[in-house]
Amino acid sequence: MLNFAVRNLKIFFRQKSAVFFSLLSVFIIIGIYVLFLGDVWIDNIPEGLSEAENLMKNWIIAGIVSVASITTTMGAFAIMVEDRARKNSKDFYSAPIKRSKIVGGYILSAFVVGIIMSFITFVIGELYISVSGGTVLSFVSMVKFLGVMLISVMASSSMVFFLVSFFSTTSAFSTASTILGTLIGFLTGIYLPIGTLPNAVQWVVKLFPISHAGALMRQIMLEEPVAITFAGVPESNVSEFKEMMGVAYTYGEYTASTTTHIVVLISITFAFFALALWNVSRKRKA
Repeated sequence: MLNFAVRNLKIFFRQKSAVFFSLLSVFIIIGIYVLFLGDVWIDNIPEGLSEAENLMKNWIIAGIVSVASITTTMGAFAIMVEDRARKNSKDFYSAPIKRSKIVGGYILSAFVVGIIMSFITFVIGELYISVSGGTVLSFVSMVKFLGVMLISVMASSSMVFFLVSFFSTTSAFSTASTILGTLIGFLTGIYLPIGTLPNAVQWVVKLFPISHAGALMRQIMLEEPVAITFAGVPESNVSEFKEMMGVAYTYGEYTASTTTHIVVLISITFAFFALALWNVSRKRKA
C-alpha cells in the first residue's frame, strides 16, 4: 500500500498542472479578497476599532486553508479516475496485491497531498500576515491549528473519495471538480460572510462538513485579533460579529462548541469512508 501511495504522489507532483488546478480555488479567493472584497469587509467593521485589517487577514487565511484541504485532495484523487479511464486499475487488480491495499494507497496519497498543500497554504498565509505587519499565531495556537487541519484533511479525503468512487471518466471528474471549485467558496462562507446570506443558505453552509473546519480555524486564528480589535466592546456585540463572520455557528438557541465541530468532522470521516467502500465493493460485484 505504501509503495502504491508513493507512486501516486510522484505522479501528482510531477504534473504541475494538477498541482496548480488543485489550488486554483485558493488563488481565486485570494484575488477576490485583494482586488475587491478586502476593503469592503474592513469598512464594514465599525470605526474606532483597532487592528481591523489584521483581523480580516486572519479571517481570510483561515478560510483559505479550509478550502485547500478539500480542493487539493480532490486533485489527488484525479489519479484514481485516470487509472480507471486508462484501464490501469484492471492491471492493478489482477496483480498479486489485495484490492484493499490499492484503495488504501489512493486514500493515503490523497491524504498526504492534502496535508502538504494545506500546510504550504498555511505557511504562506502566516508569512503574508507577518510581512504586512499582522500578528502570527503563537506556538500553542499553531499546534491547535495544525491539529484541526489534520482532521479537516481527513474529512475532506473521505468525502472526496466517496464522490470520486462514482466516476470512471476524466470528463465527469473534471466537471465535478469545476463545480466543487466554484461552490466551495460559498459553502465555506468565504466569498460572503455567513451572516449576510439568507437564513436558508446559512443552514446549508452550517451543514456542510468542511465549513466546521473553517469555523474552528477561524476561532484559533481570530482569538487574539478579536481580543485586540474588540477590547472594551460589549460581549453581545462580539458574539454578533462572530456569528456574522462564521466564527461561531448557532442553530436556533444552540451555539456549536469546539467539541461539536470536531465530532461532526470525525463522524463525517467515518461515514463517508464507509459509504465509499460500500460503493466500490458494490461496483466490483456488479
